[in-house]
Amino acid sequence: MIILTHIQRLLGQMARSAIGPFLWAGITVYFAYFAIYGERGLTAMRLVQAEVDQAKVQLDQVHQERARLENRSALLRPDNLDADMLDERARLMLNYSHPDDVIIMLPHVAEAPQAKGR
Repeated sequence: MIILTHIQRLLGQMARSAIGPFLWAGITVYFAYFAIYGERGLTAMRLVQAEVDQAKVQLDQVHQERARLENRSALLRPDNLDADMLDERARLMLNYSHPDDVIIMLPHVAEAPQAKGR
């Protein structure tokens, strides 16, 4: 019986001394898991970075389109009127062509997607 109580006391001391390290290990694993897979962890950061990269590409496309449109509109300003551009716009707006003109129909460039119903 003395041996049994001695073993129980020894196991109790071992259990009490092991609780601290197991508790700290559990807390460390918990924070490490959420640092990687949590709402603001590394995987979420990768997804956000991918969205930022995609937005930058779209922004570059919009800047290029804007520069192209500004260039075309600059050709129609009164102080810098381009005769060819004026002729092109007049024929387009009036749906007019000369009998000797050769018309080559080009496919339209895909337009930016329109915002869906609000």
